[in-house]
This record gives sequence, C-alpha cells and structure tokens, in this order.
Amino acid sequence: MKETDVALLRLLAKRLERLSVDSLWARRARGLRGNIIKILAEIDAGEDVENERLSLLIDRAFEVLKHAAQEIPDMDEIKRKYN
Repeated sequence: MKETDVALLRLLAKRLERLSVDSLWARRARGLRGNIIKILAEIDAGEDVENERLSLLIDRAFEVLKHAAQEIPDMDEIKRKYN
C-alpha cells in the first residue's frame, strides 16, 4: 500500500463530499465515499489493505467526479444565451 494512494483517497473523499445534492451522481458519490472512509478507517487501524482495492476505489472516484463535472453548466454559454 502506497502512502500516496492513501493521501489521494483522503482527497477524493473530500471532493466527493462537495458534490451538489442536485447532481445525478451525488447518490453514487455518497456510497463510494462511504466505502473510501471505511477503507481509510481500516488503514488507520493498522490493517493491511490490498493495493487492488485502493486502485479500484481511486479509479471509481475519478470516474464519478468526471461525470459530475460534466453536469456543471457552462456559465459563458448561459450568459451568451441570455444577452
């Protein structure tokens, strides 16, 4: 288990928490964040966690964040539309 992966999981958990509740991806993010927190608790308790589990969570977190970001409207386009 790499320390950088653990730090990245902590960062991703914070980012997933900040998703708007209006996002279609918020529910998925909430469940994923719960799994990440569970894994981080295991790590903090000194348990050995497989690298594959960490990699899967990291990949899935980035996927959810990417989809959630695509839902954010382009403000420049909205301004042009109403001007």
